[in-house]
Amino acid sequence: MRALLWLLTLAALAVGLSLAARYNEGYALFVLPPWRMEISLNLLLVLVIAGFVVLYLILRGVVNTLSLPAKVQAFRARRAREKAAAALADAVRMMQEGRYGHALKSAEAAYEKGFRPGLAALTAQRAAHALRNDERETYWRDRATWHDAETYSARLMTTAELAIEARDFEAAHRSLERLATSEGRHIAALRLSVRAEQGLGNWAEVLRLARQLEKHKALTPEQAAPLRGRAYREIISQMGDPAQLVRYWNAMPEADRLEPRLATQAARTLAATGGCAEAAVLIEDFLDERWDSAVAALYADCEGGDTLARIAHAEKWLRAHPRDEQLLLGLGRLCVKQKLWGKAQSYFEASLAVLPTRGAHVELAHLLDDLGRAEDANRHFRAAAAL
Repeated sequence: MRALLWLLTLAALAVGLSLAARYNEGYALFVLPPWRMEISLNLLLVLVIAGFVVLYLILRGVVNTLSLPAKVQAFRARRAREKAAAALADAVRMMQEGRYGHALKSAEAAYEKGFRPGLAALTAQRAAHALRNDERETYWRDRATWHDAETYSARLMTTAELAIEARDFEAAHRSLERLATSEGRHIAALRLSVRAEQGLGNWAEVLRLARQLEKHKALTPEQAAPLRGRAYREIISQMGDPAQLVRYWNAMPEADRLEPRLATQAARTLAATGGCAEAAVLIEDFLDERWDSAVAALYADCEGGDTLARIAHAEKWLRAHPRDEQLLLGLGRLCVKQKLWGKAQSYFEASLAVLPTRGAHVELAHLLDDLGRAEDANRHFRAAAAL
């Protein structure tokens, strides 16, 4: 449609010019004694226009001829840049494909051509690291620092990632701290920070980072829960003051306190640091909210305290869980501490009736041995050894 409009416009202009020329009777007179020349005004206009066009074409040709070397040079530079860009793109692609040798060669070619040298050096460093070529990796790491302004953040991330792979968590921590100071920590940096802090044993920081990643939806609740649980367990295991541990436990989110492995660690730490009464309360609160046989088995571990009260509390649980072999075993151990021999024997036998375990056989064997029933004790010792 546009071509047709142009065609119609040119046709109309040609018709207009021809009509104007037809009624134009003017002429031009050129005198150069002893010559004189007379031509029509229409012809003069045509000659002027034609002369302008010819002069423009000549000048344009001269300019193009004079600029030809520069254009050739620019063309060659553009071709070289395109080849270098293609080499760097190939290096990145082959890194993703796992073809590290080819990736290293392509990255070196891009670096030699001067295209994005910082990025090319980092790519070559990663490829050399994947090839376990320490000499080449060191060489390209040094080259990457020469172009620090171009790839500062990328270099710090690469350094941190490779340091974590080498289990040099301190170096990874330093790189990530420098990154956080200059640009803050994005999601990938936070993930690396979690691994670095785990390696350094900074579990309070691991816990903080895990919460932050979960908040930004970089970790699902299912992924974050084991990480938080591990951090809590490590923090709790390092506490030597029962009162401090209890305060820390009560300040934790309720959902985290209902994790069985965490409750187990807290109870064991309290028992080991002399907080038997606090451990018993913790287990009671936990089992009143959520039943777990492994946690119930710890109820009889503490020495001292009000054993009769613990027996009464455990018997309440037994009414709701009559076939829990770990609860029955724990009750038997509590009865032994209170010297309720007959009751202890019945609980041990009930635990074995539900599920024969080595622990129940050993406890019952020790009880029978203390009661002077050596033959029955030896039978249970042999049964325990057979399991």
